[in-house]
Amino acid sequence: MPTDPDTPRATGWRLHTPNALVWLRLVLAAVFFALLSRWSPSDEASPDAALLAAAALFVVAALTDAADGLLARKWNAITRFGRVMDPFADKILVLGALVLLAGPGFHAEFLEGHVAGPGGPLAGFTGWMVVVIIARELLVTSLRGLAEGSGIDASANWSGKAKMILQSVAVPAILLVLALVETRAAMRINAGIAWATTIVTAASAWPYITRAIAQGEDA
Repeated sequence: MPTDPDTPRATGWRLHTPNALVWLRLVLAAVFFALLSRWSPSDEASPDAALLAAAALFVVAALTDAADGLLARKWNAITRFGRVMDPFADKILVLGALVLLAGPGFHAEFLEGHVAGPGGPLAGFTGWMVVVIIARELLVTSLRGLAEGSGIDASANWSGKAKMILQSVAVPAILLVLALVETRAAMRINAGIAWATTIVTAASAWPYITRAIAQGEDA
């Protein structure tokens, strides 16, 4: 939803509220990362309070993303700081979560025999999946930067928005599955979520690539 040209420029607390929500998202992300970094599988009965708290933190942080954009457009409070830091905070939150979920702390080998059968990633994500997702983000960010540098509108398209929504749902869903579902079943469910997220994220880069190619031919 673009800013209404008839809306007067925000001042005072309205001007600063969207950016304050960006800072809040970064703080929540830091607490979220601390929770995931300190978590380790145990014999304790479910639900796992630490994972439930982490899922709740992620959801609140993701909601600040929707809120700051909505308020910035509604109040005509879009700033240069917000245009840079808002997507930065989004990527820190999501990519940081995926890096930790693919790390050794979320691997079945750390259960010390509590899982029957071969070990594997508890959260579904493996290192190569996270590399693919990070590569997509770097590529699309670079393409959008080139377009904006040429004076071309490079706003996120439908595929980018769908990707962000899926990632924002996938992370807390994985944590809830781990917190509430028996381990072997949780690993199977989370593998499906991780594969779907990786495939959709990679595919979402295609519209940006084709648009960049078309713009290059028109130049």
